[in-house]
Amino acid sequence: MTDSRQTKDRAADYLARRLYEAGCRHAFGMPGGEVLTVMDALAKAGIEVTLARHENAAAFMAEGVWHRTGAPGILIATLGPGVLNGVNAIANAHQDRVPLIVLSGCVDADEALTYTHQILDHEAVLAPITKATFRLTAQGADIIADKAIGIATEGRPGPVHIDVPISVADMRVTPPRLRRRPDAVPMQPAAPQAARDWLASSERPLMIVGLDAVNEGASATILEAAERLNIPVITTYKAKGIIPETHPLCLGGAGLSPLADGILVPLVQEADLILCVGYDPIEMRPGWREIWHPAEVNVIDIAAVPNDQYMHQATMNIVGACAPSLAAITEGVSPRATWTGGQVTAARVSLAGAFPTDDEWGAAGVIAEARAVLPQDAIATVDSGAHRILLSQMWTSYIPRALLQSTALCTMGCAVPLAMGAKLASPDATVVSFSGDAGFLMVAGELSTVAELKLPVIFVVFVDASLALIEKKQRERQMVNLAVDFGHHDFAAIGRAFGGHGVRVTNRAELRAALQAAQEADTFTVIAAEIDRGSYDNRI
Repeated sequence: MTDSRQTKDRAADYLARRLYEAGCRHAFGMPGGEVLTVMDALAKAGIEVTLARHENAAAFMAEGVWHRTGAPGILIATLGPGVLNGVNAIANAHQDRVPLIVLSGCVDADEALTYTHQILDHEAVLAPITKATFRLTAQGADIIADKAIGIATEGRPGPVHIDVPISVADMRVTPPRLRRRPDAVPMQPAAPQAARDWLASSERPLMIVGLDAVNEGASATILEAAERLNIPVITTYKAKGIIPETHPLCLGGAGLSPLADGILVPLVQEADLILCVGYDPIEMRPGWREIWHPAEVNVIDIAAVPNDQYMHQATMNIVGACAPSLAAITEGVSPRATWTGGQVTAARVSLAGAFPTDDEWGAAGVIAEARAVLPQDAIATVDSGAHRILLSQMWTSYIPRALLQSTALCTMGCAVPLAMGAKLASPDATVVSFSGDAGFLMVAGELSTVAELKLPVIFVVFVDASLALIEKKQRERQMVNLAVDFGHHDFAAIGRAFGGHGVRVTNRAELRAALQAAQEADTFTVIAAEIDRGSYDNRI
């Protein structure tokens, strides 16, 4: 017997409408028969569904949208290979604190008892790399969606997976009672007196700021505390721009460059108080492991979760939101002169000398010219590799989320789709992607997507026909050159073949002209910057 209270609304419609309510306006993926109802429901709810060429790229596009809108990104993946294709980017979202909603299709439970084609346990695969995973039920669709949004966005953000059986998505449901859990509100904590005492007596305080602080919107509080109490600030790469990097108290990003570490780690070790604000050393290389001893220097760690990573330990762990916790600690502390020996100014001078901007060409010349030509508020994305380390040191960020990258998982192939998602969400912004030639080849097929979306993104490719970072490590370890070199391809022609502009550049003047033209173009531009092998030697 049919329930008279049932409506025309499907379970998938309730799921889609809750995602729309959360601000979601874009979903990306590769369709399959098992997700057709989900896609239909998303479109009817007002969420644009974009066809990507690979689920991995689709997830990074979704991340790019989130960085610009603050709403969770949506990945659509059909069963089996569709889900597995997205695993890398889902793991990246987990480690890089990205609130990604993963919607996968699956066969009904009864069918799975006798049908095995493409069938695997999506929930088991994704459980270790998501904050939560659900199987949609018809009457519980709205509640599951509400839970997914809350889990994905609160605390440390991260991906949440919803597996949607085919018949459940289509099922007409009795109108449910809509339940909405209120957002968690951080309390103003009572600061431990010891923390204030340490800060008041400190002569060489230093702040290390990470991704949690960016996600929690703590920029203003960090800048106020730094300026009032004369505290220099080091950031992770993902937190670049949380205070303008032109500020005299800003020491820029750190964590991957031995050259930068050689300047900044000794400064950290000279500090008599270290404030870790939203800092998770998952972004840092081994050179940052246990660079202080909490019994010898006062270390205050403010984070959304207790410190269980053991790369560093603190004298005092404060579990709470970054901005109110920092405000509570610093409230009433009187300003005083700090670092009176001029160490901070000297460190800024040393960093400028280590990463000069006057190279005639090479990787550093490309980066310097791009930063000089493109507007200060340009959104840049960068792929993993030697060029990322160099660019993350040389690229001046004036606002948070202006340099997007994979910093925890450090996966290749992210820059192109991140740029596409950012441009889709912010069509008036200048968006530039920096890729190594190997990373670009991983996702070159997405040029067809960017062409169809008519997005005038600028794609800069460092062309040296080599996995430069790995080749450099081989040479430094006196190993044979093995599996790091590949063909020298015409990347400009690839851009033109997909309907965009393509330009080959070999000097700063040519690059300047190409960048200026690309900013006025009505379609995307691929700029192939050809650089010599060994361009990163002694530069990162």
